[in-house]
Amino acid sequence: MLAARLHGPADLRIEHVPRPGKPGHGQALLRVRVTTICGSDLHSYLEGRIGETTVHTPLILGHEFSAAVETVGPDALDGFSRPLRRGARVAVDPAQPCERCDMCEAGNPNLCRNIRFCGVYPDNGSLCQWILMPARCCFPVGNGIDDETAALLEPLGVAIHAVDLAKVRLGQSVAIIGAGPIGLLILKLVQLAGAGPVYVSEKLPWRLELAGKWGGVPIDPHKSDPVRQIMDLTHGAGVDVAIEAAWGGDAIDQAAQIVRPGGRVVLVGIPRDDRLELTHSVARRKGLTIVLSRRMKRCYPRAIQLVESGRLKLGDLITHRFPLKQAADAFRLNAEYGDHVVKVLIQC
Repeated sequence: MLAARLHGPADLRIEHVPRPGKPGHGQALLRVRVTTICGSDLHSYLEGRIGETTVHTPLILGHEFSAAVETVGPDALDGFSRPLRRGARVAVDPAQPCERCDMCEAGNPNLCRNIRFCGVYPDNGSLCQWILMPARCCFPVGNGIDDETAALLEPLGVAIHAVDLAKVRLGQSVAIIGAGPIGLLILKLVQLAGAGPVYVSEKLPWRLELAGKWGGVPIDPHKSDPVRQIMDLTHGAGVDVAIEAAWGGDAIDQAAQIVRPGGRVVLVGIPRDDRLELTHSVARRKGLTIVLSRRMKRCYPRAIQLVESGRLKLGDLITHRFPLKQAADAFRLNAEYGDHVVKVLIQC
């Protein structure tokens, strides 16, 4: 089968690799339909690592994906604990917690001590034609959710978890730093939760424009200091909740500066340099609650319900589509933020 394998920084090659064998107990063989590129994929692509996890041997990238079930092994139960059927169209949770460690038993599978995750070394991901997955990671979707939307349920789940951690209440003000796909989805969700106004700071002008169209108050960091802009708009009070959804850097410190005393800061982005820096006196004197978001906790059923209800349309995020054979071009475009890119989709 064809697969897009990362051999080193910015060295993504389309290669023939062995097709997976028959599914074992509780497994499913999936025919991958669509994979979308995530910011965390770009970390691996650009650096050959993400955080302290380094790619040592060729790795198939990709974790935001949808698929069709080709065959199932014995006792293959889906994410709803129902028998997984051959031919079902599924959204796939890339996280594979062990379900046995103390973190899993405490209800925190996203913090599993033994977690496996598609596209993070050493586990191959979904930029290929077939993949073996635990059936419990597969969530069947109906005809109202197409393959592209099904793949986007993964970033939606990440955004749902971040908003859960933010504990947004009706009428609260929110600031989002970073209007990439996750930041834009968070914007939609906090509005559904009753927040407002929602300020959005973003360096890329086309993404900032999109945030404005989606109901956010655009904050252009090229015009003046975004901290000063938000503090002026809130008459010096600051916002109730600040959510950082950029690549770290000064965005983290900005989040601490724009939130009110006693407010809440949620950090979602993954810093490229793997460092978290903020002004200690600001955070301490304000008595801030600072929470770091780690993937998601069983958010697929809620994500599916939100889309099926018509309250969210995910397809508006997609700006570019590539076939699997052009995955290297897709990553290059996304990494360079060319051609007004928001979300890149690869048809597998």
